[in-house]
Amino acid sequence: MIEFTREKTAEGVSERLFDVAVAGERVPAVIWTPEGARGHRPLVLMGHGGSQHKKIGSLAARARTYARKFGYAVLAIDAPGHGDRISREEAARLAEEVGARVRGEAAVPFTLMKTMTERAQRAVPEWKAALDAVQGLEFVGKHQRIGYWGVSMGTAIGVPFVAAEPRIGCAVFGLAGLRSGNDAFEEAAKAISIPVEFVFQWEDAVAPRESGMGLFNAFGSKEKTMHINPGAHVEIPNFEGASWERFFVRHLGTADGRAA
Repeated sequence: MIEFTREKTAEGVSERLFDVAVAGERVPAVIWTPEGARGHRPLVLMGHGGSQHKKIGSLAARARTYARKFGYAVLAIDAPGHGDRISREEAARLAEEVGARVRGEAAVPFTLMKTMTERAQRAVPEWKAALDAVQGLEFVGKHQRIGYWGVSMGTAIGVPFVAAEPRIGCAVFGLAGLRSGNDAFEEAAKAISIPVEFVFQWEDAVAPRESGMGLFNAFGSKEKTMHINPGAHVEIPNFEGASWERFFVRHLGTADGRAA
């Protein structure tokens, strides 16, 4: 049973913080729902990017929009080595390191793929535990109307998680790619057969275009779409947000049963 550590409601959306314990470690989590939510509803899991956290502004704003417009529940957790799982000093140092790579001022270190693989191995059971926990809530429920959204590190963790989680019915990925020596990540992508929307930036200094094309091609989904835009890693156009909304409503419906 979940014990919420903090709850607040504003502008028609309730935000509740809680923790799950996995392998002896505390995993901070947050769930957004419409104010006064009752009964089962679609659930979207949102994975944050590198150096970010579960309540980063853009993710939280998207979560509140989904709750208000579609009646969704939205779940996010702090990835290993991020958010409330590290100190402010560590977070600032991580943000500077990631920022330098995003700006093209520092090369992607050879060890990053090993780090990401290890992080995903830890994060997959943590996501499963958080999902198990919220499906026990009356205002979420044990159903199969579940989607995943995550770009950059949210894809690096999300691909192996979605491949291992049969409850997820559709996913938005992006800003990531295949790299030599990471065969497990490619195999996970091949194992994904649900509908996928993939967003990519053509001048991305973190994920070269060939690697992004390779990841898109690796997905085993019969229904998959790649949206390519000019610009750097952090320059996804705002209009892609509307496309993600249409994607989720098309595959998950809405809380009141309307279809897209």
